[in-house]
Amino acid sequence: MQSLPFPFPVVQWKDGQVVLIDQTLLPGKLEYRRCADIETLCLAIRELAVRGAPAIGVAAAYGLALSWNLNRGAGRPLTDILSAFQDDRVSLAATRPTAVNLFWALDRLGRLAENLVAAADLDADGIGVALLAEAHAVLEQDIAMSRALGLAGQELLPDSATVLTHCNAGGLATGGYGTALGVIFAAREAGKSISVYADETRPLLQGARLTAWELADQGIDVTVICDSAAATVLAQGRIDAVITGADRIVANGDAANKIGTYPLAVLAHRHGVPFYVAAPVSTFDPDTASGKGIVIEERDPQEVQEFHGSRSTPAGVKAFNPAFDVTPGELITAIITDRGVFKPPYTSSLRALGPDMELK
Repeated sequence: MQSLPFPFPVVQWKDGQVVLIDQTLLPGKLEYRRCADIETLCLAIRELAVRGAPAIGVAAAYGLALSWNLNRGAGRPLTDILSAFQDDRVSLAATRPTAVNLFWALDRLGRLAENLVAAADLDADGIGVALLAEAHAVLEQDIAMSRALGLAGQELLPDSATVLTHCNAGGLATGGYGTALGVIFAAREAGKSISVYADETRPLLQGARLTAWELADQGIDVTVICDSAAATVLAQGRIDAVITGADRIVANGDAANKIGTYPLAVLAHRHGVPFYVAAPVSTFDPDTASGKGIVIEERDPQEVQEFHGSRSTPAGVKAFNPAFDVTPGELITAIITDRGVFKPPYTSSLRALGPDMELK
């Protein structure tokens, strides 16, 4: 395992189970949730005990390794195990529709299982070992990609900078390093002086609860603001750059991220502040031409109607709770990836990632 900015493994395989930090309890409690079956893991993903596109992908990879181990039995035909495995793959895919890393990881382990069963070179135990090794590789690759994009992105920051970020795109949202926060960690490692303003990120306060917790743990100066205060700090000239993560980036550079990201990009553009999106290539969806094709998850209205368990809206009042919005590529100054920094026009520049990024 590579060293991480903080010593808390976000998602791990332990004693034949998927074990993850229960992020719904932070910052008050640092506790782990053990997922011994697929139903429990799916619930953990839906409840946001594990969240952030890359971290969800890692959890899903371990989930399929868990599925194979649970479904294999003495003398059970490989085709039967694969059928049950594919059912669990469908269940995991249904948990969060927007985060593309989920499908990237499920497809990766799904193809491996299909190929190994077709080859018939290994027994059920051997395939289980191979799938777990692949899940470990997904985690290691995610950390490596975050480190690489952090190094690429920190070059965009001056030696002394104040960054504004939204939601949580740090170690908790990844295998353990971070995308938007990975840029900040890398900048500090390069000797730069970085301070951060973190949007609280309503309705679930991922910025106030998680980003602030991570940065404070690392000794990085962080100030939490209400989402509606972003315009003020930008207008006052306090911000040198806005950096966010992403849950899906499509072929024209449109990027889906936590609700509230799009207006932040509009504000940054209005005040002449660069707006950067940081994400590994596992977050890219080259088969979708524009943001209009991104499925936006809508969550329980109760998340808006209540705050810390107490009703915050009058009884009978409805609430609309989209979990994500889409920032047009034209508002994104640059997209920071593990393969370098890409700038507009994205329909051409992103093709440098390889033939899979070409419009289809």
